[in-house]
Amino acid sequence: MAGPHVEGRALACKRGMATLFRDVSFVLEAGEWLAVRGANGSGKTTLLRCVAGLTHADAGSVERAGDFLYAGHLPAINDSLDASENLRALLALRGVAADAAAIDAALDRVGLSGRRMLPARRLSAGQRRRVGLARLALDPAPIWILDEPLAALDDAGQALFTQLLGGHVRRGGLAMVATHHDLSPPPVRELRMGA
Repeated sequence: MAGPHVEGRALACKRGMATLFRDVSFVLEAGEWLAVRGANGSGKTTLLRCVAGLTHADAGSVERAGDFLYAGHLPAINDSLDASENLRALLALRGVAADAAAIDAALDRVGLSGRRMLPARRLSAGQRRRVGLARLALDPAPIWILDEPLAALDDAGQALFTQLLGGHVRRGGLAMVATHHDLSPPPVRELRMGA
């Protein structure tokens, strides 16, 4: 396979005596996104962490070609930093540099222009999540691995995420998204956990 891609082969993972999932296989190529769905506790987060290399699967293998961005179900925000500083720090963790104008434009795009200098502890849960949306707008990684990116977002925030996802796949990126929401564009593939 040429270009960015992610493939999981016969993945299995246990937690103690409980089997979260087994025999999970998928292929995801450039221009596609996969929705990972299932009840709470069905292993969605664990699967994404296995794909990102943050958790070791008990069986199976993952092949990933291309730079990737992982965003967990928590927004990964430092309460003592403002929105601009948080965005800059999130990008720096992946070695992505962005100048002040790009940071400001991304925060404007996600509706945080008037709050960019507030300490994150003063932002609502949805506003904190919007800092992550600004990160998606600036990070050039072709592979997105996202765990519940719509959590705490209002309708406008969800629509913005949909725009970002659509643009990402149109540009040849790919995404693996754990979500309980129906999104547009619809996923090329859907993986049901716990089924």
